[in-house]
Amino acid sequence: MAPPIHYARSGDVNIAYQVVGEGPHDLLMIPGWVSHLGLDWSEPRWVRWFEQVTSFARVVRFDKRGTGMSDRTPGVPTPDERMEDARAVLDTAGLERAHVIGWSEGGPLGVMLAVTHPERVQSLVLHGTQATFRRRDDYPFGDEETEGDLEDLERHWGSEELAHSFVPDGDSATIGRLAAYQQAGASPSAAVALARANSEIDVRRLLGSIRVPTLVLNREHDPVAPGPTGRYLAERIPGARFVELKGSAHAPWLGSVEPFCAEVAYFITGVRPAEREPGAVRAILHCDIVGSTSRAAELGDERWTDLLADYGHRADLAVAAHAGRVVDRTGDGLMAAFEGPVAAIRAARRLQQETRELELCVRAGVHMGEVLQENGHLRGIAVHVAARVMAEARGGEVLVSDTVRDIVAGSTLTFADRGTYKLKGIEGERRLFAVM
Repeated sequence: MAPPIHYARSGDVNIAYQVVGEGPHDLLMIPGWVSHLGLDWSEPRWVRWFEQVTSFARVVRFDKRGTGMSDRTPGVPTPDERMEDARAVLDTAGLERAHVIGWSEGGPLGVMLAVTHPERVQSLVLHGTQATFRRRDDYPFGDEETEGDLEDLERHWGSEELAHSFVPDGDSATIGRLAAYQQAGASPSAAVALARANSEIDVRRLLGSIRVPTLVLNREHDPVAPGPTGRYLAERIPGARFVELKGSAHAPWLGSVEPFCAEVAYFITGVRPAEREPGAVRAILHCDIVGSTSRAAELGDERWTDLLADYGHRADLAVAAHAGRVVDRTGDGLMAAFEGPVAAIRAARRLQQETRELELCVRAGVHMGEVLQENGHLRGIAVHVAARVMAEARGGEVLVSDTVRDIVAGSTLTFADRGTYKLKGIEGERRLFAVM
């Protein structure tokens, strides 16, 4: 369940914000162009990214005025007003001082906050942003937007064509969700007004006045803020560190998120997370729907297809919420990989709970072992063992191998011994346990 939405009062405007996580470091997120606190939780890739961030920080995030769940105000808010909205959120959330991260249009607002209220900013992270988004005689980057460009933006707002320009390497499902997200986050006229205002922002003269530790991250081929724009920022901010990440996705939660999260975690905590190896030990979860054939016959093709789509979306969220990754789908079955078995078990239980209201009965099997990744697919005996463990599970049951039970000993999970089984295609017998 998504955390509750709160409101901070900034002048006469209500600013929607959320507080998420219990990490030891406070982190204020200033979003880019358009955001929506409620819809973020429906995007699996965002959930997976956000889960990594909240592993080391308590995050306060908000929708800027005129967007998302904050008040839709007449006219175009000034950068000063939006910067003060960030300060109002800090005050209402009870944060005296916080690390601040701003991406895209939120980057210049983060710069303004750090310069205007340095006592409130512990450090600054800038991602996928520029000092100014408009090309100028003394600034070789940015766009040269015309009124015709803004008319096209208004005409195509909420389209998949526009969404694709923000994530060139995204799949069709991600692009479709981003298009719907942008449409919900702001109206076409509001998006154009914000784009016009963003083109006027210029914080170049403030960069030398930043006196807090600063990390600048840009993806090499980001269509909005490619690598050189980040280098420009870092060279002009005293003591700033610049890291150019691979890829082309603009939003921090799209593309390869592990390098981004690792750099931010190291900057804030001083501890660099261990890198994942291509061949490593993973917890493998297999799930499928019990009685799917009869249910499909009962509902008919069209209703069954709609139900499967809903089930698939809930599965994505359940896996992402526990930092897992769906690696394969076959009909009503799926396979996901996790760093550890506790996360896999909790994802399975969440999926079972979520699908009860769909009147679906899901069984699950979990095993842990060494796997190899080839072209996005997982290979290895552990994958087959997990599938065979699931095949022995009853409807609504999460069954695990003895390997998993031994690894999680000492956790809060409890198990019931289901006895020994000869799993098809697997040598020897395996003792299986049901999660209680």
